[in-house]
Amino acid sequence: MPAIIFTRHAKQKMRERGASIDEVKETINHGEHFSAKHNRVAYRKNFQYNSKWGGNFYHIKQIVLIAKKDNEKILVITVYTFYF
Repeated sequence: MPAIIFTRHAKQKMRERGASIDEVKETINHGEHFSAKHNRVAYRKNFQYNSKWGGNFYHIKQIVLIAKKDNEKILVITVYTFYF
């Protein structure tokens, strides 16, 4: 398994958007993956959330991340969260 490395930008967006390192790793290891622009890979996974974010209650938190992957590492470039 390649090492997972986070850019400073990805860490900042995770804090702002409510994603944890464990959720991002789980998304990479067990989520759906598909091609993204600029020869990158996108990963997506839904998590049971059942909590409040931004003053509203949501049942599902979806993590989507964009990464650059090679045989040695997965470089997480940015992370998005969506609440449903």
